[in-house]
Amino acid sequence: MKEEEKKVDESKIKQRELMYKLIISQLVYDGHQKIAQDLASEIGQEHLAICPSDRLMKVTSVGLKEEHDIERPLNKLEYTLGPGIDLEYETEPQTSAAEPALYETAYVTSHKDKCRAGAFSPDGNLVATGSVDASIKILDVDRMLAKSDPDAVEIHPDAVVGHPVIRTLYDHLDEITILEFHPREQILISGSRDTNVKLFDFSKASARKSFKTITDAEPVTSLSIHPTGDYIAVGTEGPIIRIYNINTCQCYVCPYPKEHHTDSVTSVKFSSDARLYASSSKDGNIKVWDGVSGRCVQTFANAHEGLPVASVQFSRNGKYVLTAGMDSVLKLWELTTGRCLIAYTGAGTIGRQEHSAHAMFNHTEDFVMFPDEATTSLCSWDARSAQRKNLLSL
Repeated sequence: MKEEEKKVDESKIKQRELMYKLIISQLVYDGHQKIAQDLASEIGQEHLAICPSDRLMKVTSVGLKEEHDIERPLNKLEYTLGPGIDLEYETEPQTSAAEPALYETAYVTSHKDKCRAGAFSPDGNLVATGSVDASIKILDVDRMLAKSDPDAVEIHPDAVVGHPVIRTLYDHLDEITILEFHPREQILISGSRDTNVKLFDFSKASARKSFKTITDAEPVTSLSIHPTGDYIAVGTEGPIIRIYNINTCQCYVCPYPKEHHTDSVTSVKFSSDARLYASSSKDGNIKVWDGVSGRCVQTFANAHEGLPVASVQFSRNGKYVLTAGMDSVLKLWELTTGRCLIAYTGAGTIGRQEHSAHAMFNHTEDFVMFPDEATTSLCSWDARSAQRKNLLSL
């Protein structure tokens, strides 16, 4: 009996600790950081990383609806965590990936000039790189791993002896700025400063040239392919985002001039369900667009203290947008409220950032990564608590 009573007491202690964590996370979420810190200190939890979460509000709402059924235990409330980061529910997040500082170099390939673009295929079997020398290389990931350590990876024998670079594509006349793989076909899509977007069929070993070219009026800075593979959103050094039909090459733009950016578009990205796409610009604004009508539905003005915004990326569940600015600060925005939930700081402390750089999540969205040009290192943070992690030397 004493053992059972002990287990009950331990369970109550854990539930009480969880309750306090929910309260603290809700306070941070609502912008009451000082109160949250004071409470955490009062109950001896100041050593824990505090991340904003709206879970307490959700649980309270459900509890009030079910209040008439007092016998129903709270722990039977079921909710499903979506893939990746989801601050609405995560009070005790579990990190499932190694932090970026532990990453190791598996293989190095070289272009004749700087490499400015890269992309993985949807299945992760291929990676493409684009260079200032206007060339594109497609590499086999298994072959790269086999070259780095033949004993560490179990793969097909052909991959061990084969060269990792399986295709080299030449059809642009200027720097490759962006690359993306088609979600369903063996097609690589590239954007370049030569104002062209090109589609390459890399299933044919002999193909070196693109089978389709879409010519824009300005140098291409960014592109994003629709999840269906039928449309491409293209950003250029002009202020207008264009949506192209891949099959017909028809172009669509928002017909309302006041909704467009006022300076060069630096990044454009579709959400995973394509209901929205987001863009960033040198005008300092972030815009969110309706994926069907093409109308601007949300604007984050002066998102990085009025400085140019270099990149924008959706989380996998589409609830958040991650941005990087020329202030060397990364921000996580909540779309439903339009608020900046988390700011990731500490990069660029040695010198002023001169060149635009993109921020991104790691594959599990446990970490946020951003290069620090002054130290030539990769900075990383815990995506949920903004705790700074160790640098990875580049």
